[in-house]
Amino acid sequence: MGTDLNAPLGQNRKTHSSNTWKSGLTFGRLSLGIGVFALIGISVWTVLKPTGLIGEPKPETQVAAETSKPDEKTADGGKLKQQQASGALSGAHVEETLTNDGSVVTKFSPKQRDGDGPAFIQVGRTKGQDPRLAAFPNDALLEDSPEGRLPITGPDGLRPMDQYARPWSGARGIRIALVVGGLGLSQTGTQNALRQLSPDVTMAFAATGNSLQRWMQEARRTGHEILLQVPFEPFDYPDNDPGPHTLRVGLDAKKNLSELHYSLAQITNYTGIMNFLGGRFLSDADALEPVMRDVGRRGLLFLDDATSAQSLTGTLADTIGVPHGFADMVVDSQIDRTAILKKLDELERIARRNGSAIGVASAFDESVGAISQWMDEAGSRGIEFVGVSALVKDPQQQ
Repeated sequence: MGTDLNAPLGQNRKTHSSNTWKSGLTFGRLSLGIGVFALIGISVWTVLKPTGLIGEPKPETQVAAETSKPDEKTADGGKLKQQQASGALSGAHVEETLTNDGSVVTKFSPKQRDGDGPAFIQVGRTKGQDPRLAAFPNDALLEDSPEGRLPITGPDGLRPMDQYARPWSGARGIRIALVVGGLGLSQTGTQNALRQLSPDVTMAFAATGNSLQRWMQEARRTGHEILLQVPFEPFDYPDNDPGPHTLRVGLDAKKNLSELHYSLAQITNYTGIMNFLGGRFLSDADALEPVMRDVGRRGLLFLDDATSAQSLTGTLADTIGVPHGFADMVVDSQIDRTAILKKLDELERIARRNGSAIGVASAFDESVGAISQWMDEAGSRGIEFVGVSALVKDPQQQ
């Protein structure tokens, strides 16, 4: 022991071989390092996997959407087409199913979106116009002509009668459309009607009126659907003259269409036309047919005020496929407030019997006052007042 104590530090000790040191590094420390990394990896996977942060194989429907897979057949024989949405719809997968009756059912399902912008779901075209833009025309629904800018069906099939229609609930309750015409002929009368009448009233502007563009814009800004009253030849013409640019039986089709276009160019943003007089013209099929065809081609409706029992508008409209309607009653055939209120009550009975009714009137002070009072009361009886476009017979909706 003494020898060891007196020996220089580090001498006379056993040395470890290099193989022993290397063996410790290889099998001990290396194994410990691998175990630690494995433990960390398992912990990270366990934390991230439930949240979906680790990518998973794409579901079969997504793969079908991202690859141009041929259309498949559904169980009922329809065709299923899956497609990858892009642009504003890039946050969704889209499945379009063509059913046996020819309609297309579109299904949107969410997916992880690549972009950070807003996502929109396209639900198809709806009727009506953004109220903030209601006083301005859709330029895609206008064409230039020698007579001025005329309404026309848009390149995508959008019609003026859809674009400028007043939206309604879509419920199948009791519905009434009230049309007040002659607007633009009297400045004070027009102003009174715009001030008193509910936006649910359809306003018909006479093509021969004054300041029509101004009044049209005001009517649209306050929510009214509007029509244009076109002058047609009555039986007692010229003793009863509707005014300049009247369409007449004695004129050829080209001239009558030119007169029609002159009237159509006076304003914009209307869903259709309504006759102003016209008993003789509306009863002559040869004179009326070119006019009805032009109205239909332009995506407009035709409202007949039903003052002529010999009118052929309904027969021709059905044959040609033009949206059209007939008034059930002229509510102010007597310019008396009490008489008008009684007529409106009768119109309500017609609507309850048939489900809907159309009443027409002129912008007399008595008519406007009676209609305004009656609508306030009738609304509490469960009647929905709608724009006239909601009640016409539309071939596209058959």
